[in-house]
Formats: sequence, C-alpha cells, structure tokens
Amino acid sequence: MVIRGAGNRWLVAALAVSAALTSGCTVAPPDADGLPGVYRSDETGGEILLDSDGTFTATDISADEATGGGGTDLLDFSGQWEFVASEGSRDFVYLETKDGGLGKIGDIQLYVSERVTVAGIQLSPGGRPEVEIQPDPDGPPSLVLTKAATQ
Repeated sequence: MVIRGAGNRWLVAALAVSAALTSGCTVAPPDADGLPGVYRSDETGGEILLDSDGTFTATDISADEATGGGGTDLLDFSGQWEFVASEGSRDFVYLETKDGGLGKIGDIQLYVSERVTVAGIQLSPGGRPEVEIQPDPDGPPSLVLTKAATQ
C-alpha cells in the first residue's frame, strides 16, 4: 500500500487506532452460571433471589412493577426460573410463578443487562449485573434490580 501526503497518513493512523480499540471492546452475552444470587432495588426495596437449583423467590414487588398493572400492593411470589438466550433480542430470565402468585398474568421476564468486556475484563452498568422487569416492550423498565455483592 502506498500512502502519500500527511492527510492520508492521519487517516490510516486514525483507522488503525479505531480498529485496535474496537477489537479490545466487545459486548459479551451474560454468563448463565453467574446469574444466581440476590437482586435488589435500592429505590423500592424489592428483591428477587435466583437460587442455583432453578427456583426463585420475589419479595416486595408490586403487581404494577411485575406485570404493568394490578395495583401497588407489595407481593411475595416464587417459582422456577430459566435463562433464555435469545438470538436477535435481549437475553432474559423467565420466571414461572407457582400457585398463581401474580394472578392471571403468572409469568414474567427479567431482561439481563449486557456486560461489556474491555481488554478481557468484564464490566457491567454500575459495576454489578442488573436485571430489568419491562412489562411493556416499547416502554422503559418498570423495575431495575442490581445483583447484591456476595459476602
């Protein structure tokens, strides 16, 4: 390749730097094995515990937060969870409630935040993994829960 003129050298240098930076920064799918743990909302006090055996318990989550309607009374519910890797859209955790814990709309999805990897180090928003409840796919999340630090 022949490069003539200072302007072309700057263009090649800028492209090289851009390629180097973007190759070291990628968006990685969430690690399903890293999902179990306690997720809390500092704003509402709501909490969801994803156990490693595939069960979950949710405490102090309102029906409005969980399903987009049904009132603001705080609910406790539990059931089974499963990680769903979704091609073309966001990965999520499917929460299947037992005993109709949420009434007619008995199951919800927790959308998993993407983790950004920079130079081999995984980072996530706020430094810890987050999950979001978003009953309206076109609207904002109704509740964001951050994974609690392990002790």
